[in-house]
Amino acid sequence: MIPDLSVLWVIALLMLCVFVLNTLIFKPILHVIESRSGAVRDARELAASAAQKAAQATEQFDRTLGAARAEVYKQMDDARRTALDKRAAIMADTKREADAALSDATSRLGSQASAARAALESEANHLAGEIVNRVLGRTA
Repeated sequence: MIPDLSVLWVIALLMLCVFVLNTLIFKPILHVIESRSGAVRDARELAASAAQKAAQATEQFDRTLGAARAEVYKQMDDARRTALDKRAAIMADTKREADAALSDATSRLGSQASAARAALESEANHLAGEIVNRVLGRTA
């Protein structure tokens, strides 16, 4: 059995249709699909790269912020320590001055008291002599 000529025409037309459809429709569609797939893949890789860079930048920012905070806390602690030392020095100077003033006042008071005693004793002796002169009428 030999195929009829019309069968050969159908096979030839079918082959021509497959070639035309493949060349004009399927290959361009497959090319567009692959291009879009590649673009999506590239976009995902770009997004992953951007996310990784953002995470690194966040880590770097956190480290820098932590270091800056530590430096500020250190400066604040140094300033507090300096202020406490200055306060202690001022308190010590004030205590020394107060002690010196108290010592000076105590010694002045003691010498004034001694001078007053001596003056009172001298005045008492003089008054005693006056009283004796007036009461007895003579000098003692």
